[in-house]
Amino acid sequence: MAKAADVVVQCLENEGVEYVFGIPGEENLDLLESLRKSQIKLVLTRHEQSAGFMAATYGRLTGKTGVSLSTLGPGATNLVTASAYAYLGGMPMLMITGQKPIKKSKQGRFQIIDVCGMMAPITKYTHQFASADNIPARMREAFRLAEEEKPGAVHLELPEDIAAEQTDSLPIPPSLHRRPLAEHKAIEAAVEKLQNARSPILVIGAGANRKMTAKVLHQLIDKTGIPFITTQMGKGVVDERHPRFLGNAALSSGDFVHRAIEAADLIVNIGHDVIEKPPFFMVRGGTEVIHINFRSAEVDAVYFPQVEVIGDIANAVWQIGEVLNDTSHWDFTRLMAIREANEAQIAEGADDNRFPVYPQRLVADIRRALPSEGIVALDNGIYKIWFARNYKAHKPNTVLLDNALATMGAGLPSAMAAHLVHPDRPVISVCGDGGFMMNSQELETAVRLKMNLTVIILRDDGYGMIRWKQANMGFSDFGLDYGNPDFVQYAQSYGAHGHRVESAEGFLPLLLDCLSTPGVHVIDCPVDYSENDQILNTELRTRSAQV
Repeated sequence: MAKAADVVVQCLENEGVEYVFGIPGEENLDLLESLRKSQIKLVLTRHEQSAGFMAATYGRLTGKTGVSLSTLGPGATNLVTASAYAYLGGMPMLMITGQKPIKKSKQGRFQIIDVCGMMAPITKYTHQFASADNIPARMREAFRLAEEEKPGAVHLELPEDIAAEQTDSLPIPPSLHRRPLAEHKAIEAAVEKLQNARSPILVIGAGANRKMTAKVLHQLIDKTGIPFITTQMGKGVVDERHPRFLGNAALSSGDFVHRAIEAADLIVNIGHDVIEKPPFFMVRGGTEVIHINFRSAEVDAVYFPQVEVIGDIANAVWQIGEVLNDTSHWDFTRLMAIREANEAQIAEGADDNRFPVYPQRLVADIRRALPSEGIVALDNGIYKIWFARNYKAHKPNTVLLDNALATMGAGLPSAMAAHLVHPDRPVISVCGDGGFMMNSQELETAVRLKMNLTVIILRDDGYGMIRWKQANMGFSDFGLDYGNPDFVQYAQSYGAHGHRVESAEGFLPLLLDCLSTPGVHVIDCPVDYSENDQILNTELRTRSAQV
């Protein structure tokens, strides 16, 4: 016989869990004691939301379920945003929350809310343990569902009295499982469409971000010369220095990539999810679409593919590449002209010396500073568009960009998780001043864990992306200004190294120094977004229409 909390930890060990991120409460103390005796590392954070973001990012980077922990009530409600982040973003994460005893209440309804009911709409699975004997089965099921395509968040509630029960139940070993392969007639239909096309294009989305898929996509592109674009969450699946890379779908419309999609006569949509902003809109009688994914297409008014290839994406792409032979009639003259125009536009501003720093210069300098395996974790703000467009990802999962929930506050925690998964790689977190302050307290966690991390705060003293939209709608500038602390002193108060950018030319040398010096570095970087509207809304639309 063993205590139920010990069995929970045995199940976590059985699943290969390395870290549990979170903040325990009184109702988790049995579980905390069981973790103390385990090889699993507890990463104690300063807010449950940060713990959830870290667990989700761990799942995103490894494909294994990240685990977060909170108490009941307010601890559990603080996990809601992180759960939605993982659920929409396709990141495997398990949340374990505590609860008061369910068999005999001693405190009435104090702190008690229906956490399972709260989590149900934003998880793949939620369950309250009512018996210690059921723990192994429910734990195994939670991990299975978290990692099964499409990955996402799951939730288990462990009441205090159940955690203290005795049971002779043992962990259930994970089963051997392989994803089903696409049916051969679907492959034939896709190949026939490709053979009859004259100028097809690949659109690579988040679902393609798997190791084998990246490899076979590269092989297909090299074999056939077919050009490709990526969605924001598909960045880096194929090296974006590739001569057939046409760009990233960072904007909703009017960019060079949209001109490329319009010029194509067949779109091969690989691993895309309607949760991301659509890189194109389908219309009746318009360009046909081949949908290649683990799951069938979620039909939408703007998305109704003509051919669906459902099954393991990597195998489906490989099968298509094996059969597809005669592509000599393909003509990509127009698409490559669009590519050249896009490349020329991206190069502009890379050496802009104006100060405060312009986003084009910032993005170019960060790309210059980081090696191919270096990781940039982005919070959410207008700079995300500039990174999606201008920052060329060389490898998968080196640009951690959220285009699903698109929540502020995730940039710093996701960078911290990236450091834990890849301690030998340089990691940079890029945050607006608004997003940074939502979870800035985690600087203490990063310092305490002796992380090597560089945090760049883009300071414009307001919610810049909302101001941009406000101006576009013709409204007065109102309600979006705030003050900031002295970020250099703020960083130092946590034991981190604080720095301030004084000129555009000074940014890159400062960044290189931070990346080469161990510890947590915070860079206060004033940024100028004044040309965003002119470039992104007017100039790009005009120039792309001229190609």
